[in-house]
Amino acid sequence: MNRRSHAQPHGQIRRSQIITTFGPGAPLDLPNYSVLVGGLDTWSKALEHIYEPRLVEKLKLILGLPQLKLYSPPVESEDPTAPPTGITAWQFPEWFITQDVEETEARGVVRSRLLVHRTALVRGKFIDRDKNKRPVVPIRFVRACRRGHIGDIDWHKFVHFGTGACKRPLYIDERGTSGDLSEVVVRCECGATREINEATLTHMKPLGTCDGARPWLGQFAKESCTETNRLLVRSASNAYFPQIMRVISLPDRDEALIHAVNQVWENFLEYVETIGELRYERERKPPVKNVLEGFSDEDVYGEIQVRKKGDERSEKSVKQTEIETLMASKDQLGEDRPQGDFYARALPREKWDCDVTQSIDRVVLVHRLREVIAQVGFTRFESIAPDVDGELEMGVERASLSKEDPSWLPAVENRGEGIFLAFKNARIETWLDKPAVRQRAAQLEAGFNAWKIDHNASNRVFIGLPYIMLHSLSHLLITAVSLECGYPASSITERIYAGTYGYGILLYTQSPDAEGTLGGLVEMGKHIAKHLENALELGKLCSYDPVCAQHDPANPHERRFLHGAACHGCLLVAEPSCEQHNDFLDRALVVPTVERLGTEFFTV
Repeated sequence: MNRRSHAQPHGQIRRSQIITTFGPGAPLDLPNYSVLVGGLDTWSKALEHIYEPRLVEKLKLILGLPQLKLYSPPVESEDPTAPPTGITAWQFPEWFITQDVEETEARGVVRSRLLVHRTALVRGKFIDRDKNKRPVVPIRFVRACRRGHIGDIDWHKFVHFGTGACKRPLYIDERGTSGDLSEVVVRCECGATREINEATLTHMKPLGTCDGARPWLGQFAKESCTETNRLLVRSASNAYFPQIMRVISLPDRDEALIHAVNQVWENFLEYVETIGELRYERERKPPVKNVLEGFSDEDVYGEIQVRKKGDERSEKSVKQTEIETLMASKDQLGEDRPQGDFYARALPREKWDCDVTQSIDRVVLVHRLREVIAQVGFTRFESIAPDVDGELEMGVERASLSKEDPSWLPAVENRGEGIFLAFKNARIETWLDKPAVRQRAAQLEAGFNAWKIDHNASNRVFIGLPYIMLHSLSHLLITAVSLECGYPASSITERIYAGTYGYGILLYTQSPDAEGTLGGLVEMGKHIAKHLENALELGKLCSYDPVCAQHDPANPHERRFLHGAACHGCLLVAEPSCEQHNDFLDRALVVPTVERLGTEFFTV
């Protein structure tokens, strides 16, 4: 039976990490053992409500739910006498290997360690035949399927090629020092052996068919599944991909009124149906009366109606609404006076107009913004990225965060600042008509088609050249501005706009604390021409050229199907900064490289 685990006081996780890295179903190493983060059903109920109607309406549509709320993950209580709070974690895996090593030299150096089940442990240690206490660590190999199910490997069946009758002691033998799967062998005391590498041969079904196990939801949370089990290294980067959706909070109504209604919404105003009921709440309930003082009944009732009927802007795509708001920002005159959750002002053209910015239509300094991120589900083995418009893939089969259809989802709100660059549509359309650019588009799409052969279950579509060009420029700008703005590159996030509604790049910081509002990015925006020149200079030459510049996206040997001229030496950045997980990049679309393809958007 799985055992519940509780995090140690010195092993805390930030709430934003719960949404993006360690959500329900994620493997996590605690100081003493390994666990899976528990589902939403096991979270403590002391949760903080997050109000973001545009995001809620989108998620209700995706999940087909009539009602939905967003709550932030629970926080650790500082009161030792208070009831325990936090998130339940379930011990996983249940197989361990001893830490002490027996080395033999009959066929070279072989490190041999005993493989034992949790039921054979006493206080976290294995007692061998000689009564010695041998410390153990969780095995790093488990089984999982593409639907997110996960479980322990039946090691007796695996080493005996499907027959688990022999129950003698098992060992993990490792040859060499690389840790490569071909050098790891499972051995039974009866003499049977099998390389771990054979578990990767899915066409032979060495690990059998998935049993639908969902241990993060509890012992009896299995569901039917016919997928083939795959070998998974539980600490590998493909063990957990959260499916998240994010929006930028946009100004639309009186923010003071919104804040006031937020404070009394759940306990008092959520069930108000008429203006008469509202007046009753204000007259008879002191908390409501105090919070809403200064606002008319009509204004408060109007805000209640908007919340219940939904935000009309939710009919538009996520990014269309955002770029329309950014493009409508007023010109900045005089001193900056940021206020509310969103405050953006356009920088007058005379402050940034020069040769290198001729393709730019507008520069907007975003002094304050609020981003809300919600987790919908997760996958294993293959990540899920939003499409060009910021919408989630509708047809993907994601693993569930709870046993039943959720009435709420975990979310986090971050505040920061940023720079927005809007590009001239005519310049991009003229660039797309160039023969060399059309030829490059065919090469990049051929690479994508090769990728689709290996990922035939994915609903991903080719993202288009304007997006790839802006995406590549965004990564160059992140590197360029991080050298002077006071933030590391990993603290800067991108938002790419490339659709019929327009083209643009938003670079912003997002942090749940004061780190996100230092003013560094806004200051960089005032000198955007200089930083754009530096970014373009960075893209012209890579330390891996000419190999990087000559990369063929459809090359079956390199298997970098979603990259053009892009690698760790030039374009790849920290994955939290990138909205496409470092895919769809090609600096040859931005600046001339050593290949001189003639596909560059910037010619200066």
